Amino acid sequence: MVVMDGIIMGPRHCAYENCDNNLEDEKTGVFCIYHQAIRGHLYHIKLCNNPKEQNSKTCINHQSQWCNHIVMPHDDAPAPHEERNHYFTAPRFYCVETLCAPCGAVIAWTKFTKSEGPGNIMRFLDHVYPTLESRPSYVCIDKACVVLKNAVLNGAWRIWSLTTRFIVDSYHYINHRTTDYTCRKWCNPAPLNGSAPNLVVVENDIHGRPHYKRAFNTQACEQLNAWLGGYQNMLNRMTVINFNWTIHALLFIHTQKVIKKQLERNNSTQDDEDLMEDGSDNSDLEEEEVEEEAEEEAEDIYDREEAADEYDREEDEGIADYGLDIDV
Repeated sequence: MVVMDGIIMGPRHCAYENCDNNLEDEKTGVFCIYHQAIRGHLYHIKLCNNPKEQNSKTCINHQSQWCNHIVMPHDDAPAPHEERNHYFTAPRFYCVETLCAPCGAVIAWTKFTKSEGPGNIMRFLDHVYPTLESRPSYVCIDKACVVLKNAVLNGAWRIWSLTTRFIVDSYHYINHRTTDYTCRKWCNPAPLNGSAPNLVVVENDIHGRPHYKRAFNTQACEQLNAWLGGYQNMLNRMTVINFNWTIHALLFIHTQKVIKKQLERNNSTQDDEDLMEDGSDNSDLEEEEVEEEAEEEAEDIYDREEAADEYDREEDEGIADYGLDIDV
C-alpha cells in the first residue's frame, strides 16, 4: 500500500502558458529567460501584441484590467481552474504532492502546477510505477473515488485494475456521501464483508475481547503535511530551484527519521524477545539446579540413614560377641 496526498504550497514560476520554469527576475519578473525574450517587450495582455510604451504594462485599450488588478488583492493565489488573460503577476505552483508508505517514509514527490486533479494524479502514478510489477496493491488518497471514475472513463483502469485498488483514507471517507455507491463499494478503506482481508485485522483489547482494526496507517501523508506545513512561509519565498532542493532535503530528513524509528522499534522488540527467551532458559536452568540439589540432599539423607543402620547392626553384633545381655 501507498498513501498519497498534497499540501497547498509552492514557489512562483513563469506566467506563460504551460511553463513552470524559474523566473528571470525573482522580485518583479513574470517570465522565465526564454519567454522574457519573446514577450518581455510586449504588453502583459495575452491577446495584445502591441509593443510596450513607457512604464505601463497595458495599452490604452486594456487599462481597465490593469486598474482592477491593482485594486484587487492580486497577491492571493487564483482558484485552481481560473484562467487569466494577462501576465501581470507570476503564478504559484498549486501544491506539493507526496507519495508515502504507511509507515511515513516518502517514496516520491512532485509539484502540480494548477490543480490536484485526477489526471495529474494518474500521470504521477504512471511515472512512479511504469511497470505492472512495481505497482502497489492499494493506493490510498482522499479523492480515490474521483480518481477511479476518471481512470475508468479514460481507459487507464483496464491496466491498473490488474494490480491495484484505489481506496479513500479513513479520515476523509466518513465525509463521503453514503449514497455514492462507487465510493462505498470500491473505495472503502476497511470493508468488513471479506472483500479486502488485508485491510482489516482482528486484535484483542486488554480484557481479551476481539475487535476489528485497520491494518495500515492511511493518515501517513496527512501527518507528513502537518509537519511540512511549518516550513510553508519560508518555502513559498524561494525560487523554483531552491524550493526543489529544500523540499527534497526536508523529505529526505523525514524519511531517515522514520527509518531510524522503525529500526529502534524492531531492535527493542528483538531485545524483549531475547530477554524473554533468556528468562525462560534461566528459569529452566534454575529448576534443573533445584531438582539436582533436592536429589543430592535426598541421597545424602539416605546415605546417613544407611550409615546409622549399619552402625547399629555393628554395635548389636559386638554386644552379642561379648555375651552381654541388655534389656531394651
